[in-house]
This record gives sequence, structure tokens and C-alpha cells, in this order.
Amino acid sequence: MKILFAASEAVPFAASGGLADVAGSLPKAIAAKGHSCAVVIPLYKSIAESCSGMEFVKNITVDVSWRKQYCGIFRLERDGVTYYFIDNEYYFSRDGMYGFYDDCERFVFFDRAVLEMIRYIGEKPDILCCNDWQTALIPVYYNVYYRYQQGYDKIKTAFTIHNIEYQGKYGKEVLNELMGIPSYNAGLLEYDGAINMLKGAIECADRLITVSPSYAWEILDPWYAHGLDRILVTNQYKLKGILNGIDTEVYDPQTDPNIAGHFSAEDMKGKAKCRQMLHDSLGFEDNGEPVIGIVTRFVKHKGIDLIRSVFEEIVRSGVKFAVLGSGDRMYEDFFVEMARRYPERVAVSVGFIPELSHKIYAGADMFLMPSQSEPCGLAQMISMRYGTIPIVRETGGLRDTVRDNGGTEGNGFTFKTYHAMDMLDAIWRAKQTYTDKKAWSALMERAMKCDYSWSSSADIYIETFADLING
Repeated sequence: MKILFAASEAVPFAASGGLADVAGSLPKAIAAKGHSCAVVIPLYKSIAESCSGMEFVKNITVDVSWRKQYCGIFRLERDGVTYYFIDNEYYFSRDGMYGFYDDCERFVFFDRAVLEMIRYIGEKPDILCCNDWQTALIPVYYNVYYRYQQGYDKIKTAFTIHNIEYQGKYGKEVLNELMGIPSYNAGLLEYDGAINMLKGAIECADRLITVSPSYAWEILDPWYAHGLDRILVTNQYKLKGILNGIDTEVYDPQTDPNIAGHFSAEDMKGKAKCRQMLHDSLGFEDNGEPVIGIVTRFVKHKGIDLIRSVFEEIVRSGVKFAVLGSGDRMYEDFFVEMARRYPERVAVSVGFIPELSHKIYAGADMFLMPSQSEPCGLAQMISMRYGTIPIVRETGGLRDTVRDNGGTEGNGFTFKTYHAMDMLDAIWRAKQTYTDKKAWSALMERAMKCDYSWSSSADIYIETFADLING
């Protein structure tokens, strides 16, 4: 089976969030099982400056409505996966990946370029797997322009929704001015008085995938769907939830170079060294109190409002916090103020510091994720791999990965409603269990033995793609 993944970012080349982890790790896992995998992303300025060894394939022209734009195609082999890079300095040679006034035009170009590229890369994919709104026009263009062209027949399109909040919504003028979609096909993209690129992919893709089973049924509810529930209910026969995995080589407590001691579920001695190093580096006195780690974006849907409303109560009860993240200024200011007010109990680092995140995952005792919505979540899986017990709200992938410690099968602590008092109750229960060292050690062992590797998820993707081809 030949699979081409199209995404706006992929590790290790360009990353801003979980999409990059998926686009970087899933193809490797599928390729390791004997299938041909390729990934195509834009050639951003940062990639062009730092990545050597790329091979030039060809330069072509790509239609952006009535304009014809230069497109360079580059190739790189790594870890059994072929990576393709779409080059156009006007669109992609900038500082940053997103947030520009012409993002619509940039990704219209990219989506059309991905389809044009197939003529020149030597083999036609069986599956074209697209990801999030930046690649949402690929299934649309395929249906409108390419399905019946020579060399494009029998390609199946899959589209993965990583976060339905981001949809690529623009005014109707872009349909003709940028996209070049005929007026008689406008209905594929029109939705609630605007052009919605994600809606187009939902209509046109052969299979819709979400990044956790729970998220697949949650987004049929208006509370989670951000306005797309009507079109999703109509197309729910295409919908399948597949849980994301984590890179178990990058996040391995037995080999991680960023942590003070190495350990495993069978031998946890190194965990104490990691805990002590975290205390020392953050200026905490180790008096036996639990440390709660938070590594997240400071945005509302991550549950920061819940944390803020009872934060001081938690701190005063005998809990320390190690916080890393960035986002909305009001949340950044809040955490910085808490660190100033409680320097012996709260340490805050604003920004994205991968090395520090590993130290928090390995050295903290608990990990807090009270998300309002969470399509999948990776941090709770990573924390469990390091024996750091997650405290989460039951939503999306958090529901699918964390089982409450009410019995012998629990691997964390959960709460159901989006309410600060329910979150507080879960923290109190975790704190109470923490005082029973035997019970806590057994909980850590159960958490560490959970398998959230990409290998398991890759098997489900392979089965899904095979059914798509044979169906």
C-alpha cells in the first residue's frame, strides 16, 4: 500500500503543535510495518536554512485561480519515509508558518501543488491522507479536477480532523479569486454564509478520521462541533476515531538524555533522581509535598480558567506547581503573578522549552489537564510513560486514555463536569492517594505499562486504509 500524507507541518522539520507530531511519527510507524509512506509539507524558510541533503526533483507551475505560480519540488529520505517539500519563496520564505494575511492563498497554492506533484514523483499513491484545514482543499480539488485524469484514477482520500475549531473560513470572494472553483461546485465549500475549507473536506473525502474515538462522536454535538455538527451528522458514515500515539523513542525514561536518572516500570529508582533535580532546578525545598506539572498552551479550552479559579487554594493546601507554556497574555500574566506570590511553591517558564518539558514529565508527581475539549492530547500519555500520574477531565482523548483510580485498573484521576470544584475533588483524591506510598507506586507502575505507542495506532490506520481501497 502506498500512502501520501499531506500536512502543513511535520517533525523534525517544522512544528507548532500535535499535528507535527502525528505527521512525523505516524508515517514512520506505518513504514516500519512494510508499507510505502511519503509526507509532503511546505518548504518553510526555517527548513530551507537548516535542512541539508535535500534532492531537487523538478520545478513546475501551479494554478492559483487565474494566476500561474512557480513551484519547486524537493525530496529527502529519512527513517524509511520519503519527505517532499513544496517550494515557493513568495508564500513560504517567511518567519513563521501561520498567521499571515494571505494564509488562504498560501494553502490554496500548497493544496493544488500537492496534487500536481503526483505527476512527477514516480508513483501514484493509493491513499492521500490530508490533515486539518490547511490541506482541506485537496479532496475538493481531487473531486472537481483530478479524479478522472490519467494517472489519478482510484486514489482514495482520507481527511484527519485534529482540531475542529480551526476551519479555514473566508469570504465568498475567495472562491473565484483564489481557489478557482467553478460556481456550480460552490456548494461543496459554502456554509453559513462563508467559504469553509474544512466543510469542503468533510463533503469530499472518502474517509473522515478524528484523533481519538471519543472525539469522533463528540463533534456530532453542537457543544464541540463549532458550527459543523449539521454537516458532520450528514457524513457520519465516513467518520472513524483513531487514537494518536506518542514517539516512544523520544519519550523514553530509560534513555532520555534530558533527565537526571533513567528508570522503568520494573525499576523506578531513577524517578527519585528526576524529582530531586526538578526541585533543585526550580528552587523548591523537597519536604515531601507533591509536585503538579502543567505543560500546555495557555488558552481557554485547555481549562486554564478552572485552574485560575482555585489555584491559590491548591497551593496553600501543600502542593507545588511546575508550569511551562505560553499563549493568551492574561493567562501568562496570571501564572507569572502566582510565581511571584509563591516563589517557594510555584515555578513558571513562559515559552516552549522541550528540555524543560522532559524534566517536568519525569520529575513531577502529578500532571494536570482539565481541558474543556481535547481532541486527543499527548501530554497525558507522555506523563504516564514517565510515571507521572495525570489528573484530567473526561473529554476526547483524555477519556480514552486515562481511567480513574477507583479500582485496580486505574492509571490516573478523572472528573466529568467542567467545574472547578470537580477538578479540585480529583486533585484531593490524588493527593490523598499520594500519601499511601504503596498504593502510589502501584498506580505509577500501571500508568507506565500502558501502551500508547504509534505501533498500535498504525495497525488501525493500515486496516482503515485497506478497507478504503477494497471498499
